Amino acid sequence: MASTSIVDFEKLNWIEPPVMGRQALRDVKKSIDGTFRDFTRENGEWIEAIFDPLKWFLLWLEDVFLATPWPIFMLAAAALAYLGSRSIKLALGVVAALFLIGWLDMWEDTMTTLAMVSVATIMCIVIGIPIGIWMSRSDRVQGAIVPILDLMQTIPAFVYLIPVVMLLGIGKAPALLAVLVYAIPPIVRLTNLGIRLVDKEVLEAADAFGASQRERLWGVQIPLALPNIFAGVNQTIMMALGMVVIAAMIGGSGLGTPVLRAISNQYLALGVFNGLAIVAIAIIFDRVSQAYGKRLQKHREGGHGV
Repeated sequence: MASTSIVDFEKLNWIEPPVMGRQALRDVKKSIDGTFRDFTRENGEWIEAIFDPLKWFLLWLEDVFLATPWPIFMLAAAALAYLGSRSIKLALGVVAALFLIGWLDMWEDTMTTLAMVSVATIMCIVIGIPIGIWMSRSDRVQGAIVPILDLMQTIPAFVYLIPVVMLLGIGKAPALLAVLVYAIPPIVRLTNLGIRLVDKEVLEAADAFGASQRERLWGVQIPLALPNIFAGVNQTIMMALGMVVIAAMIGGSGLGTPVLRAISNQYLALGVFNGLAIVAIAIIFDRVSQAYGKRLQKHREGGHGV
């Protein structure tokens, strides 16, 4: 009876698609691969040329960071941390973290990572905030863009590395593009959310005073939405740092490269130290941006109360 049931199961054809269906699926895959391959061959050069200015800016910023003497860089980083957080403890923590990174011979890789994260964050802000504003002004636009953001946040990073590498090859430009695609959704979402959460009574008051659409946006909505926008910037930075190791696989260099080397050669100390350096940078950015966002929130609430 057992053998009969097995034979009957093998005769059933519901586990795999029919032969014609499998052949059609293979044809579709080959068609997609061939079309994209032809597209990259015909348009790869001018697509690479589009990203040349971005690559130049990244290399320039990286050279600036590397050329800056470490005491000056540490003091500048501590000053920026204090201006953002108004916390001497946090500023001293920045100095201590950077000193340890230099003492453990990870300074150059850290500067490379900081340059990539900085450029990626700037690009996310430049691109993401206008898109968020656009979404906040139209429910139809929001309905069209939200599924794209969902796809960008849920698709595995290795999947969208494939078309990036096929278009741009291996190097800093494709690594930066991968980081940008991975890190931009939070700032878009939170910019849209922050503007939509502005109190309608405040907007009605602005309209009563005769404010135009532009004045209402830049004078009322954007200032009141700044805490949410800075929360989006914070999340964007965290996601960019989380992408460092994966970006190193396609030429991103920085702290991700030693981590990959440690994985390949089972160097525990190398991987742990460079991983902790990434964590330290993430904590610094997170604490400073959160402290600045809280200060901004208190300022807005105090101004609104007056």
